[in-house]
Parts: sequence; C-alpha cells; structure tokens
Amino acid sequence: MVNTIPRRTLLTVPLFGAGAALGAAAPAVAAPLPTLSTAGRPAPAGRARAGGSGRRGADRLLRRWAQDTWRSLDAMTVRSTGLISDAIGADLEGHSGNTSPTNIGGGLWSTLIARELRLITPGEARHRISRTLGSLETMEHHEPSGMFYNWYDETDGSVLRSWPGTGEPVVPFVSSVDMGWLGAALHVVAEADPTHRRRAKRLFDAMRWDVFFDRDVDASPGLTVGGFWSEDPEREGTELRPLMGDIPGADVWYHSEHHYDTAVSEARMVTYLGIMTEQIPAGAYYSTFRTFPPGEFSAEMPPVGEWTEHEGVPVFEGAHTYRGMEIVPGWGGSMFEELMPDLFVPEASWGPGSWGRNHPLHVRAQREHGLDEAGYGYWGFSPCSDPHAGYREYGVDALGLNPAGYFSDAEETDWHHDQPTPAFGDGVVTPHAAALALQYEREEATENLTRIEEELGAYGPGGFYDAVAVRSGVIATRHLSLDQSMVLGALGNVLLDEQIHEWFGTDEVAASLRPLIAQETFRAHG
Repeated sequence: MVNTIPRRTLLTVPLFGAGAALGAAAPAVAAPLPTLSTAGRPAPAGRARAGGSGRRGADRLLRRWAQDTWRSLDAMTVRSTGLISDAIGADLEGHSGNTSPTNIGGGLWSTLIARELRLITPGEARHRISRTLGSLETMEHHEPSGMFYNWYDETDGSVLRSWPGTGEPVVPFVSSVDMGWLGAALHVVAEADPTHRRRAKRLFDAMRWDVFFDRDVDASPGLTVGGFWSEDPEREGTELRPLMGDIPGADVWYHSEHHYDTAVSEARMVTYLGIMTEQIPAGAYYSTFRTFPPGEFSAEMPPVGEWTEHEGVPVFEGAHTYRGMEIVPGWGGSMFEELMPDLFVPEASWGPGSWGRNHPLHVRAQREHGLDEAGYGYWGFSPCSDPHAGYREYGVDALGLNPAGYFSDAEETDWHHDQPTPAFGDGVVTPHAAALALQYEREEATENLTRIEEELGAYGPGGFYDAVAVRSGVIATRHLSLDQSMVLGALGNVLLDEQIHEWFGTDEVAASLRPLIAQETFRAHG
C-alpha cells in the first residue's frame, strides 16, 4: 500500500483502514468474512426501474436504493452505544466487533440523510445522534489533540487492543483521514441538528488539525501525515516526536515517511478542516501534487501543464492524457479519492476552473474505461471488499500516479500510455463508486447501478453488496458501513438538492475555502 518516492512520500490507505495500513491493526473487515456468492439474482418483481415514468420514476428508484441502504446501516448500529459496525453480512445479523472514526462519522451523516428522506422521524434521528455523541463524549481518546483512536469495539466504545477473530495486538493509532470524516460529520451535525449543536461543536472544537500537519518537509508550507501512535508501535520508520502544532502533551510516534502528497486524495478533507479552523495555513491546499512535475519522479505517463503560484506556493498545474481527455490524476485512480470530499465541500461550484472540470472528467474516464476500454459492461472502481478475498484497492491505473497501480481487474492488468489495448480480466466494480458519480452523470450512473442490481444480482435487503467481479460473477455479499454511507450521502445530495453541501458550506466556511479553491485552473479538459 505504501510507495516511497524520493524527497516526498505518499501514503494511500483504505478509507476506514488507515490504522491497519500503518500496522496498527489487522485487515479492516473482521474475520471470518461472510460467504461470497457466485451467482447473480434477478431483482424482485415490482421494483421500480430506471426507465419508470421519467424523472419521477428515477427518483422513486433512487429513494428505494436509499431506503434499502439505510436498512443495512440501521442493522449495523448498536442501539445501546449508537456506534456503527465496520461491516455486516448479507443477512444483516450480528456485529463485526470493530468500528472507526470514519464509520462513526458515516453513521451520523447517514442518520441526517435518513431523516431528510423521511426514512426515520426527526425524533428518532435526535435519539440516534444523542446516543452516538454520548458515546464519543465518554470514549477514551487522545485528549491533548482531541482526536479519537482508529479502532473501537462498537458494542461498548472501548479501545481495541486485540483484533476481533485473530487476537492480533492493536497499538492505539490516530488516523488523519479517518478523523477527517468524523470531523466533517460533527460539523454537519452542528449545522443540521440544533438540538445537538453545542455537543457536536464541543467535540469538533476540541480537535486540533495541526497535529497532522508536518512543516518539516521540503514541500512548503507542509504536508498531512498519515497519523500517529500514542504508544511505541515498534515499527521500522517510526520516530518519537513532540506533538505537531505546538500542542502541549506527551510525545507520540510518527512515521517519518508517511505523508499525503497528492491533491486528488481523500486527505484533502483534513486540509479543508485545518484551513477553515485556521489551524493550518491556506497554502497547504497547494503544497500537494496535481501531477508529478516533468522529470522530477519516475512516472508512467509524461504530464502536460505549466508552473504557476498560489498562496505563495509554486504549483505545477499538470494533467495526464487519457482517451483524448486531460485529467488531474489521483494516487490510485479511484472514485473515492476524487469524489468523497466533494460529498461535503461543493468543490465543483466553488472551483469551476478546477474541480468543476476534473470531477466530471474523472467520472467520464471511469465510465469509458469500464464500458469501452476494458469492455466489462459496468463501471465504478474504488477500494472495496474483494469478491475473491478480503479487501483490496481498485481503480483505473491511467488515472493514478502510483507506479505500482490500482487496477480495475483481479488480474492486475497493467496499463501504459504507449499500450492502448491491453487485455483486461475479471473487472471488479463497487456500487459506492457508481453512486458517487450520480452527482455528475445521473442518468449514466443510474443505468449502471440498475444493471449491477438486476443483471449481476449484487443487491440484497440491505441495498447493494459491496463489490462484484463482473466476468466471474463472484459477489462480495457483505456491506461495509463506510461504503454504504457514501452511497447514502450521494443519494442524499442528488435527491435533496445538495443538502450536505448546504450543511457543510456555511457562510463562514465558504468565506474561508471558496476564494482559495476558486484561484486555480486545472489543466483538465476533454
């Protein structure tokens, strides 16, 4: 998962598994995994199809998906604690024995979406949020920074010290990206639920985002680290350092090589939170790569672009060329790197010359890869449950900077700009990637999800299963709470006229972030 590059280093991790990627725990999905299915199933009779009766029929379809998705999220939630499990099987029974700040945040914003879609009453939403906040208020965490550890037992809120199912030791780790999603959720709760505004703000205001901001790097003014351990993990590459941000407290162990170094990354949520709270400088938004500058690092594809400067930071505004498009790539070429922060920050409208160009192009590129280049018949590639194993990173190799590649198929078919027609194998699509695309290609993404449900049978009582290998037909018949929260968040933004954007993008936040994002023009067109 980790690729070391001279001068700067990049870290890529599963959304809910940063601690695991850095060695804090075992795989993100607790063992044993639910059984995998190898046979597609037709959709139950009477269900609304995308064609329906125009837009109204399409809305009914999306609402049905939202209702079923909420059913799985509801089943994953422990009533006594309000904490949500990391994963659940297709039967919607039991709990995985682990949760993370990302999962908890996903449970909070999903509850708000369920309220707005009238899947639950306002009173039930208040009770659910109250239980979750109550657990957070009493859970052990890293008090000097206000940050929570990456793995807890969802049944009682205790910090995990051994991994469920295997007993492997877990050293408490604080993950930057995972805390980004909990922080975003608490900010949204404070705006969307007046009853709990003070409680949510108290938790949010205690969080110090500069604890993740490393100024001791060549990239000025600094970069986001992957996180830190509160105890010695006895791992190579870690070093004992004082808490960053001049925060009083005990020393912690940072991994000196693990920094987020790309603009198209889930870690930009941490940057947004740090900037809007005035804990890290605005220039941090521009210290990450759009592409590697020409000749600086070994890359699969020569970039196109030019140098400029924003907020006093030199920026190479570069892009990769793919199928006649110029696109700013991510690290792995996955949909969540591109679009998950956009669930909260209205990036396309605040940055019409940057994200307003790149987001639609990334969606188009993923669609064309799945349908035209690889010929899978389906599309939507992002880290997810591996239908053939446990968990794995999938993406479109051409849309990533990672020399090792995130691949769209189980065979890891390599792609090179000078080899335009490779033979792709058993492609793995994940519905959360297609759901994120709804905000940019609603009709195409709806058709794709309908076919994943009806033709591939990757659907059950709790909504879409986490992933399906399209040629072998093997289905990961389980749900991951974070992926389901992305599905429900995307459906909520589409059905509720960008409601999450409205909650997150307050006047104060817009004044801080919008002028910053609006400065840039990506080298992105197609």
